[in-house]
Amino acid sequence: MRLISWNIDSLNATLTSDSARAVMSREVMNNIVEQDPEVIAIQETKLPRTGPTKKHEGILNDLFPDYEYVWCISEEPARKSYAGTMFLYKNHLKPSITYPKIDAPDTMDVEGRMITLEFGDFYVSQVYTPNAGSGLVRLEERQQWDEKYAEYLSSLDEKKPVIATGDFNVAHKEIDIAHPDRNHLSAGFTDEEREGFTQLLNKGFTDTFRYVNGDVTGQYSWWNQRAKTSKVNNSGWRIDYWLVSDRLADKVKKSDMLDSGERQDHTPLVLDIDID
Repeated sequence: MRLISWNIDSLNATLTSDSARAVMSREVMNNIVEQDPEVIAIQETKLPRTGPTKKHEGILNDLFPDYEYVWCISEEPARKSYAGTMFLYKNHLKPSITYPKIDAPDTMDVEGRMITLEFGDFYVSQVYTPNAGSGLVRLEERQQWDEKYAEYLSSLDEKKPVIATGDFNVAHKEIDIAHPDRNHLSAGFTDEEREGFTQLLNKGFTDTFRYVNGDVTGQYSWWNQRAKTSKVNNSGWRIDYWLVSDRLADKVKKSDMLDSGERQDHTPLVLDIDID
């Protein structure tokens, strides 16, 4: 089974804009189509309150004629066209779909951050983890989220194995970031966030990229688009993940990044796993 995850930073813009960035994003989307995955997880869709428009639906149906799709969007009192997640899956698959609420703080539970697909013998769940924010203004709430989210994944794992993906907004170890020395107090690399991710893994989950690739360095999933040379200089962070229940780890055959060319920001992740 092949699965792909991508923080797209606006599905809306990717599908409808004519900007140079949107053109690059569509090239990445076409690369995903060529990979022919069974499941595609997308974060930061930034869709309107009503979900995909008829224009969005037409383009998605042209791009993905063999797929069904479901989405979760921000609801009041969260900001409009903020965050948001979507799953696309081959139409021969018939998962049960839930939109989890985890008793998260602030408006995090209504920001469209999670969708879970339940198959016969396993779950596939995606998340767009809240950012601790500029000046770490949301760090305390982020820590609460990490605890609640870990409890949620663990509750799924008690029932059947889990495949979890998304933008976790944390570089777990120093080898997961190009410049750990200068980012120690940056959102996504604080001791608190890194410890939260460690605690999640300790509940019985495997970081598949590290499981397959060991301690390889210099491979990242995000480059800051505000820094024009971040990708050219490979000043990146690995903050996007495919996790699996520990008992699925030996079924993972590939866990890697897909090439997104010159486009900065997130790059897609691919997971190949022997699972029915």
